[in-house]
Amino acid sequence: MKVAVASPPFPKSINDGLYWLEKLTKEASAKGADVICFPESFIPGYPLEECKVEQSTPGKMQAALDKACAIAAGNNVAIILPMDWYEDGKYFNIAQVISRTGKILGYQSKNQLDPTEDNIWSAGIARRVFDLDGVKIGITICHEGFRYPESVRWSARNGAQIVFHPHCAGSNIDGPQLTEWGHKDNPYYEKAMMMRALENTIYFASSNYASLFPDSASALIAPDGKCVAHAVYGEPGVFVAEIDLSKATGLLAKRFKPENYY
Repeated sequence: MKVAVASPPFPKSINDGLYWLEKLTKEASAKGADVICFPESFIPGYPLEECKVEQSTPGKMQAALDKACAIAAGNNVAIILPMDWYEDGKYFNIAQVISRTGKILGYQSKNQLDPTEDNIWSAGIARRVFDLDGVKIGITICHEGFRYPESVRWSARNGAQIVFHPHCAGSNIDGPQLTEWGHKDNPYYEKAMMMRALENTIYFASSNYASLFPDSASALIAPDGKCVAHAVYGEPGVFVAEIDLSKATGLLAKRFKPENYY
């Protein structure tokens, strides 16, 4: 399986986000990617205090999803698309899973919200794994993947060989200037990515925005905790890497004994 991880700039609008969605998906397709993942709340953009984000509506989100489905089908690449979503009178932070034929396979909601998000979104209540051409995948969104490793272990214990991790960590105004992936003085985020893969014996693909001061780079981590590939800090783009699914055994996740913790 060839995995693409996108690092787009923060979208100026919903249409700008769709422009980058199409551009980076085309680039990933040209490199033979089977699936591409984008950062958290990419449509319309994560509601950072420093940014003016276009207001989403149910109609705008459905139209954006329809466009994304056409992009997936037109490029023969499955898309993990994080976006705002409205359902049953509630407002969620989710990641849609779109097949390479443009079929919507469902979505994973952000169930463990950051405390600062309690007044923005409703927390989801269910976890899912998805089948992409015979490969089981899971999704954990930003805070829950960094701070609540149980979300990744659940996916691994339910057969996921790779967990995608859309997130938003950084700023276009100020912050550390990172130069070396995984450096001991970097914020903890990249180290957490390594652990989510290593502690479950699966692949972990984490997508962040290409902000001017990112706290982490988009990265793909192997089941042994080693970084397979990562983006360049602050540079919009996409990287594609081939993974060996035979190594994603889920061994350590399957050995977990939940009955000993109750």
